[in-house]
Amino acid sequence: MTVNEAKRIINLFDTYIAVTTHLTDRSALDEVSEGTSLTLRREDNKYDSKAILLLTPSGKKIGYVPEKDNIIFSRLMDAGNLLTAKITSIKERSQNFKQTAIGIYLVDF
Repeated sequence: MTVNEAKRIINLFDTYIAVTTHLTDRSALDEVSEGTSLTLRREDNKYDSKAILLLTPSGKKIGYVPEKDNIIFSRLMDAGNLLTAKITSIKERSQNFKQTAIGIYLVDF
């Protein structure tokens, strides 16, 4: 059995992408659709010590895990666990805002 065969993806939580309205490069939002996998990366952030950045497959910043949801996920990541996310829905709320829902997953080997 290879590592890929032994790997399990466990759904931990469903939430949304925060701070998308503050992106300097809004083209990142055009790169994603339902089903797109996102990379999670801890960020040294003066506003939130538990900040988790969400990145598109090409590495562009698309937003954050909401601060109200990130404490457990930041602890898991800091302990060496691999987390990933996937876009589950995108809803147009206004001309300048798309509400983007995500699932957060633990990659268990």
